[in-house]
Amino acid sequence: VQLQASGGGPVQAGGSLRFSCSDARRTFSNNGVGWFRQAPGKEREFVASIGYRSGVTYADSVKGRFSISRDSAKSTVSLQMDTLKPEDTAVYYCASCRSSYDCGSDPSLYRYWGQGTEVTVSS
Repeated sequence: VQLQASGGGPVQAGGSLRFSCSDARRTFSNNGVGWFRQAPGKEREFVASIGYRSGVTYADSVKGRFSISRDSAKSTVSLQMDTLKPEDTAVYYCASCRSSYDCGSDPSLYRYWGQGTEVTVSS
């Protein structure tokens, strides 16, 4: 599995960005996928996750602002981020779960990780 995350960049507070995570080998079509982020000097934290057939989980800090979805036919998972805040500044990583379920916030349940894409939200 080779995960590729894209869509990062600079944005002003209140703006929107959309990330995409794809697997060139189309091997995560049947797996749950999650997004995590790591801000400078902070621990990695969970953002959102989605199961293959059902199940979506969000971190409290992004509920109502972020939305995760998947297009299994294209083997792509997207993270729509609206009403961005400076505290959303981080490197964002997508990860493929070890199962088809919504794996939620436990990083140990994820097997493959993308290389990360950076977001900088200015106030």
